[in-house]
Amino acid sequence: MTSMKKVEIVIDAMELSAVTAVLDKVGVPGYTVVDQVTGRGTRGGRGGDDLAGTPRHGYVFTVCVEAQARAVAEAVRPLLRQSGGACLVTDCLWVEH
Repeated sequence: MTSMKKVEIVIDAMELSAVTAVLDKVGVPGYTVVDQVTGRGTRGGRGGDDLAGTPRHGYVFTVCVEAQARAVAEAVRPLLRQSGGACLVTDCLWVEH
């Protein structure tokens, strides 16, 4: 097993392409995107109802080395300030196969 960092980002779906551009620029080895997620945060519930005009949110996660995780977190901070959401960086172990 290899020690890595897991970066998880929940953000307005309109910003998903900006987030994946950051991941590509930083050179993370890969990532997963879930286009529509629901939840509740400091700005209230988020459900993604097109009829009511509620913004949809997406979820992105990746596993990378610490330097890449720091670069991603710093690069998405302005997007999070603008549209809300969250970015979490946690320790994890990569199970090689």
